[in-house]
Amino acid sequence: MLLHLSTWQEVEAYLQHSQGIILPIGSTEQHGPTGLIGTDAITAEAIARGVGEATQAIVGPTINVGMALHHTAFPGTISLRPSTMIQLIRDYITCLAKAGFTKFYFINGHGGNIATLKAAFSETYAHLEDLHLANAQKVQCQVANWFMCSSVYKLAKELYSNQEGSHATPSEVAVTQYLYPEAIKQAPLSPSVGTGHSIYSAANFRQKYPDGRMGSNPALATPEHGKQFYELAVKELSNGYLEFLNGDS
Repeated sequence: MLLHLSTWQEVEAYLQHSQGIILPIGSTEQHGPTGLIGTDAITAEAIARGVGEATQAIVGPTINVGMALHHTAFPGTISLRPSTMIQLIRDYITCLAKAGFTKFYFINGHGGNIATLKAAFSETYAHLEDLHLANAQKVQCQVANWFMCSSVYKLAKELYSNQEGSHATPSEVAVTQYLYPEAIKQAPLSPSVGTGHSIYSAANFRQKYPDGRMGSNPALATPEHGKQFYELAVKELSNGYLEFLNGDS
């Protein structure tokens, strides 16, 4: 059930039997010479919809822009500042909590969102208490990073070993290839790739990782691999969502 394809009456009826909602969040950022700029949002949205179908949960609109300031030296990247993203997440949750939702399961496709999401949850809990919202103490938020699922990680290591890397990875590129085979990109990749450098400013990031990759070899990706990663992530996160939904309030 997709929130944006539902009526308010349908959402009201849903809330009579469940107060859980899945919110996909990603990023709009460079993913190396062959990775789509929308990779993190595309993967999070598809996997969230799969989890929603498997668990009969409502799925909110995808948050396509995240915290990716370190990628902004590459054309096409769009980023929120952490403070802006905290406000955005707080406002999303506040509106939905007022309607009666209490369990917010964020399926995330971008590692750079994790710290800001956790800060946003803390800000939101305090904000809802300040509003004296009736169900404020029942509101719980969790971030589930599909690329960190144990089954996904295990397969990525089996398929790609140390060439998986940590950004513009063959695993995430493979999922986009599975979802959008018409948008598969081909480009020459340098045999040398930046790895192991700390992340500071956007200019420093581009200097250390000149083609945008971080220790990865996305040329190893295939749509068939992507299907496997997608199915593993949907299965593991469906279980994770149900555990979260049915856990102690």
